[in-house]
Amino acid sequence: MNTTPTVILTDIEGTTSSIAFVKDVLFPYARAALPGFVEARRHEPEIRRWLDAVALEIGHPHQDSRDEAAVQQLLAWIDEDRKHTALKAIQGQLWAEGYALGEYRAHVYADAGDALKRWKAAGHDLYVYSSGSVPAQKLFFGHSDVGDLTPLFSGYFDTEIGGKREVGSYRHIAADIGVAPSHILFLSDIVEELDAAREAGLRTALLDRRGDYPNSREAATNGHPRVESFAEITP
Repeated sequence: MNTTPTVILTDIEGTTSSIAFVKDVLFPYARAALPGFVEARRHEPEIRRWLDAVALEIGHPHQDSRDEAAVQQLLAWIDEDRKHTALKAIQGQLWAEGYALGEYRAHVYADAGDALKRWKAAGHDLYVYSSGSVPAQKLFFGHSDVGDLTPLFSGYFDTEIGGKREVGSYRHIAADIGVAPSHILFLSDIVEELDAAREAGLRTALLDRRGDYPNSREAATNGHPRVESFAEITP
């Protein structure tokens, strides 16, 4: 990696953090807590808004049972791993409660935590781009098992700026940050995301962590530099 980037843009799952944490901790927590959470907080405007939106989308007009129908639909979307706006919003509220109660801490690989702190101290600007909502990203890094990392980041992006496999998303991010795409290094564990970023002019690195991908993907990088930890990256 020859050119020093002014910006490092990182994915979360499989990159800074274990895929298993979201899959095995956050999603099951949200699924188990969702019915009781809705029952307790359904009259709050922010929760009410999303429940009504779900009921409208699924065409359930009956006032007396629409919340139950909305909850069942939200649970189905969790099972499908559906990235629905209403689900992400309600999950974000649920996860905030779980973090506040100390039910869990977000997993961040030690090498990622160390490198992010080192890069920030060296003057690099750090940003996050994840399919999870921006509030969920801030909760995640604010309650990590290596401490509160939110002061390290200059900004966060989610799929409101565009899909992670779409070239235009990375062009929008570069424009939003205010730097040339070639001055951004994007870190991800998904080759298709890196392909889109590279086409937009960003530099890339593929995270191929053994904990998330037991079988090495050395032969399937599509030309992206491959590393197994942040310790191998020298921006």
